[in-house]
Amino acid sequence: MMERIASATVHGRYLVEAPEEPGPAPMLVGFHGYAEDAEIQMERLLALAAGGRWLCVSIQGLHPFYRRATGETVANWMTTLHREMAIADNIVYVKTCLDTVASEWQVMPGPVFAGFSQGVAMAYRAAVHSRIPAAGVIAVGGDIPPEIQAQELEGIGAVTILRGKTDDWYTKEKFESDVLRLQTANLPFRATEFEAGHVWSPEMTAVGSEFLRQLRP
Repeated sequence: MMERIASATVHGRYLVEAPEEPGPAPMLVGFHGYAEDAEIQMERLLALAAGGRWLCVSIQGLHPFYRRATGETVANWMTTLHREMAIADNIVYVKTCLDTVASEWQVMPGPVFAGFSQGVAMAYRAAVHSRIPAAGVIAVGGDIPPEIQAQELEGIGAVTILRGKTDDWYTKEKFESDVLRLQTANLPFRATEFEAGHVWSPEMTAVGSEFLRQLRP
């Protein structure tokens, strides 16, 4: 039996929440975790951006499925099957979303990318492959993807990584490995652990909001 690969056009969805005041605004772009949707991540983005003037964009993964318990439609970003092709597809998809947003709204340079769990890898990939330099990454409960090299990370303005101390998915070992990789890249970063599990907690939102205020006083 021989395996063959066929390309196909797949449509994704994203949500946009623009500031009420007209004029250019920086983008805060979010990526949800496994079995979540764009709405969940948008809630997190709006909490991060509270009190600031950000154009919030929440991008949903290209691979929807049903939650068995509830029947609701959620999504994921990829599996290990044909991982490299999925990464390439996702990068093109995210660029398309951001280009479309920039064509509809006045966007300032220096986007910030925020991800949770599986979405953290997408936040780093978006920051590295963005056509304009990324001002920062907020990474909650997920690690830097292995294919990203130190010299690619150097192009990001700053990073904050947040982990729950009882998180069995984003382990202490992964957290410490990320710290070492960011140090090797000579990148400004903050690494914080909380009394929590694999969640995006209010305390993490508070730290992320402070990070945004430092980037955009």
